[in-house]
Amino acid sequence: MNKETQAISNDMGQLADDARALMNATAEVAGEKVGEARKRLAAALERGKEIYGRAKEKAIEGAQVADGAVHEHPYQAIAIGVGVGAIFGYLLAHRGSRRCD
Repeated sequence: MNKETQAISNDMGQLADDARALMNATAEVAGEKVGEARKRLAAALERGKEIYGRAKEKAIEGAQVADGAVHEHPYQAIAIGVGVGAIFGYLLAHRGSRRCD
C-alpha cells in the first residue's frame, strides 16, 4: 500500500475507534435521542466497514489486472509510460514558461 492509502486506512480506523469509544461512553446515558443516535452511529459504522471492504477488494482486483497486463505486454506498458511522462513533462514545462512571461 502506498503512503496515502495507508494514511486513509489509518484515519478510517481511528474514526471507527473514536465512534466506538463514544458509543461506550454514552452507554449509561438514558434518553430516547441518545439511544437513536447510538443506533444510527452503529449502523453507519457497519455500512462504513462494508464500503471499505468492497473498495479494498476492487482496488486489489484492479492492481492485479494492471499487473497482469504489464506482464503480458511489457514493451507496450513501457511505451505508454514514457509517452504519458513526455506529455506531462511538456505540459508542465509549457505551463511554467507561460508564468515566466
